[in-house]
Amino acid sequence: MEYSYLGRSGLRVSRLCLGTMNFGVDTDEREAFKIMDAALDAGINFFDTANIYGWGENAGLTESIMGRWFAQGGQRRERVVLATKVYEPINDPDKPNDIKGLSIYKIRRQLEGSLKRLQTDHIDLYFMHHIDRRTPWDEIWEAFEREVRSGKVDYVGSSNFAGWHLMKAQASAQNRRFMGLVCEQHKYSLLNRLPELEVIPAARDQGIGIVAWSPLDGGLLGGNWKKKLAAGRTSRNTQLIERHMTQLEEYSSLCQQLGESEANVALAWVLANPAMTAPIIGPRTVEQLKDSLRAVEISLDESVMKELDRIFPGPGGEAPEVYSW
Repeated sequence: MEYSYLGRSGLRVSRLCLGTMNFGVDTDEREAFKIMDAALDAGINFFDTANIYGWGENAGLTESIMGRWFAQGGQRRERVVLATKVYEPINDPDKPNDIKGLSIYKIRRQLEGSLKRLQTDHIDLYFMHHIDRRTPWDEIWEAFEREVRSGKVDYVGSSNFAGWHLMKAQASAQNRRFMGLVCEQHKYSLLNRLPELEVIPAARDQGIGIVAWSPLDGGLLGGNWKKKLAAGRTSRNTQLIERHMTQLEEYSSLCQQLGESEANVALAWVLANPAMTAPIIGPRTVEQLKDSLRAVEISLDESVMKELDRIFPGPGGEAPEVYSW
């Protein structure tokens, strides 16, 4: 496994991040334990979860599964850079405050809940799951500073922020002499290259690492679009497949020429971006995890990168030069 520094921090994490969104949903606890053990054995030390995973009435289930895995010992917790998230409502008995947001009140309560479920005394990387347009940055940073100083949080990250959100957050943190953000988790893939306009340049400028969620775009770049189309069910995914059919067919042909799986080429392309810390992989089985390890070993040469640019054209560069002079 290869490793990279998390943004400008001194923390090193694996170039693949284990996503746990399927644990307790499509993957039962026993298989989840096997996946996490296999990930550690493969050198993956970066695990990502969220307090809402498990979803709906089962929100928090994924963290609880991970907590029971940590409780087995064997230095499992010590070997993992653990990331979780705060923002969404999660069955809080205080109904007026069981809302989306990042108030001091909510961050404190939800952090305590995550720590309890994960059976740990600290979170290595605590993500804001989304931008909060209502709560002022002075309050948000006050909340995170308290938790960092208490030893319950090491680093703070963001997710789904626009480029200007990153800059505003960092300016506010700097005014408080606080480290601020070290990582932005953002949707990024061959089918979704909009972050190249402003998010990635802003993150690079501020020394914020990028972790890509949905690097396979819901599995479309992993080849499963063929099965979904064959099933004949009308859904948002089938509409996306029909819209991108020509691209997906050309991409599939290119991957066959390379002798690599579509999923691993998509991951390798994300990894080739110099601003990228790691893509998040979300295996449902140990076999899927093991298949994904190949992505770190794939080196895409200039001709392949140009062909991928042709098949999946991005915005053309960074703003504002891409649309101005």
